[in-house]
Amino acid sequence: MKFTRSSTYKAISSALWESNPISKQIMGICSALAVTVQIKTALVMALALTFVVAFANLSISLMRNRIPRNIRIIVEVSVIATLVIVADEFLKAFMYDISKQLSVFVGLIITNCIVMGRAETFAMSNPPGPSFIDGIANGIGYGSILLGVAFFRELLGAGKLMGFQVIPRSFYQAGYENMGLMVLAPGAFIMIGLFVWLEHTLLKD
Repeated sequence: MKFTRSSTYKAISSALWESNPISKQIMGICSALAVTVQIKTALVMALALTFVVAFANLSISLMRNRIPRNIRIIVEVSVIATLVIVADEFLKAFMYDISKQLSVFVGLIITNCIVMGRAETFAMSNPPGPSFIDGIANGIGYGSILLGVAFFRELLGAGKLMGFQVIPRSFYQAGYENMGLMVLAPGAFIMIGLFVWLEHTLLKD
């Protein structure tokens, strides 16, 4: 597999549409439910997972010819765990408040099927360049759903975007109320379901 501009574009477009990790492969749903109450936390989670899956793919691809087949899962988990620790420590050092809001979900990236799935199915059989791009593409696909869900949950559930009030106070004085359901897990389920429906409709699956 050659590392070209067209292959890069194809990998990213595929991860966004044809094989989106959340809406098509139904992976990473737990974190999508938990961290999408606000756009800020969804964005940081998406960046953290993109970092882990991209560099996990790169590292495993570089070692793929030297990893014994019978211990490949152990090696993959060790690489992913190391990268997750780096991401978690970085957030604690530079984004402590967001790190507290994300709680255990950054650490749980190690169990995310997206990361392990790309390492096992792609990085173990492809060169480093395409593997790295594949990791970034799947991170973008994952993040696109997270940010879309978080946009509507924060807007409808709190009347805010990125923590800033966007629904005028006059609306509340006139009787408008936020949708409390949007800040709960069922609200995230509903939004993810709508995104899945929209994607399948547009692609006519």
